[in-house]
Amino acid sequence: MRLTLGFSPCPNDTFIFDALINAKLDTFGIDFAVVIADVEELNRRAFEGSLDITKLSYHTLAYVLSTYELLHAGSALGNNCGPLLIAKNHIPPNQIPNCKIAIPGKYTTANFLLSVAYPTATNRHEMLFSDIEQAILDNKVDAGLIIHENRFTYQNKGLVKLIDLGEYWETTTALPIPLGGIAIRRSLPLQLKQTINTLIRQSVEQALQHPANTLPYVSQYAQAMDTNVMMQHINLYVNNYSVDLGEVGIAAIEKLFALAQQKQLIPVYTSNILLPIVKS
Repeated sequence: MRLTLGFSPCPNDTFIFDALINAKLDTFGIDFAVVIADVEELNRRAFEGSLDITKLSYHTLAYVLSTYELLHAGSALGNNCGPLLIAKNHIPPNQIPNCKIAIPGKYTTANFLLSVAYPTATNRHEMLFSDIEQAILDNKVDAGLIIHENRFTYQNKGLVKLIDLGEYWETTTALPIPLGGIAIRRSLPLQLKQTINTLIRQSVEQALQHPANTLPYVSQYAQAMDTNVMMQHINLYVNNYSVDLGEVGIAAIEKLFALAQQKQLIPVYTSNILLPIVKS
């Protein structure tokens, strides 16, 4: 059987999927046709329903629950790992709603968190996450919302942090911040979906046990990223929640969705969020 699988070129995703797609696991005859794309492109494809299994933002998941359900393995949740709002110079919090802000995509969880913290900051402009810092430096925008490895490098360009939105979330909820997860097409057979969840969990476990073995594949897509930054990125976004969401991870996702509905940031949904799973 051949299934399409989408994930980003970011180190945390290539780290997680290395064993699964590079013949380091027995996949029981399942073949994966891999699509590697920026998270907002993956979000767009999720709206189209064009992939069988895909990484997506939790914000996007709320809109596509009629087509997809969330796997327990492969998610990016954690502490001190949220998106940062940055600028050339310090901007007082009461002035942020007046700023022209670059965002990495309308349906990213980062943009959702910005809506929670600054609901009246509506002058937002979508662009590729890797272009945001330069847009600030070129005065195309007043501030920018950065994700992924940029949170480790923005200071090298003389930029300053205005707010850590992950910190804001954690202070408000006392829960880890849910950023992205792995969703699977609802229409697939239940046993197959459970098998995929197990395979992804095993792939994460293998990567965490033998991180050095993943480096050739991770480096292939890391855009000449410094190895230390690459490992910082992995350590920040790949953790026990990536192996299995567990009770705390599930509580964080449910809180995110409840808050989003309360603020009318996502549509009302009636489908279950998570794949029913048999723990092994």
